[in-house]
Amino acid sequence: MQGTPSAVGTDLANWNWKVVRAFVDQQFAQTLGRSSCLKYLHRLGFVLKRPKKRLRKADEAKREAFLAVYLVLPQEAERTGATIFFVDEAHFRADADLRGKWVLKGEPALVDSTSPRLGEKVTYYSAVCLETGDVEQMEVDGTCTAETSAAFLGQLRAHHPEPLIVIWDNGPAHRGEAMRTFLTTPDLRLRIVPLPGYSPDFNADEAIWDWIREDVTANVCLGTTGKVREKVGAFFLGLSGRTDEVTRRCRTLLQARADKLLAANRTIQQPTDHVGFTVALV
Repeated sequence: MQGTPSAVGTDLANWNWKVVRAFVDQQFAQTLGRSSCLKYLHRLGFVLKRPKKRLRKADEAKREAFLAVYLVLPQEAERTGATIFFVDEAHFRADADLRGKWVLKGEPALVDSTSPRLGEKVTYYSAVCLETGDVEQMEVDGTCTAETSAAFLGQLRAHHPEPLIVIWDNGPAHRGEAMRTFLTTPDLRLRIVPLPGYSPDFNADEAIWDWIREDVTANVCLGTTGKVREKVGAFFLGLSGRTDEVTRRCRTLLQARADKLLAANRTIQQPTDHVGFTVALV
């Protein structure tokens, strides 16, 4: 039951009570009703969950190597006075982002939509610091490119005069002539640390996008780019007073694995007087 129906000879994409009934009929020549199928599933300990992608292209060796790098970044930040930011980009469409919702039993789960065109969307960069809960954002007119990435890092640099460590992925918008030129800026004091490939679960900023989709765009058709800009912009403004919640919600698998290693290390060494943001969150 942990595999797909096709793994046991049923040519369908997903399990549901009808597929269970077909499987039982095929294997045991018994025909069960809907309620019986659901009862058997619950009795066996199964629950209905919204799945997450398991990224099969991710290289675990490279993820482990990145974890080793990440563990020493707080020490570097402590020594140099740097702030660590996780950075990412996302876009939000004016049409409804359909998600599970509570409705009265027997009533259909419906969401009104004006079917806005796909071009009715707004794209953003954002950056989150797990130590302070600070969030920086920039709206993009069009698609993300090396030029817009350089512009966002320039904005981050202008708002944070201390040395910066930026953790982001190796997306195409993070490479190119504009980025190479920006990184040669004198006295930039900005270090880029690339994430391993296919590892969005290591990027704390992904939680910001999930949060916006949960609180702003879920099951709501905003209809126009202007309305998306208004609602998402208001959400970002509100984060300035929610730094503790930002810190809590943006912890990722990366921090969990780092915490586990740090806990193991405590058995063989004394903790330092001054700790970086990862240790402070343990």
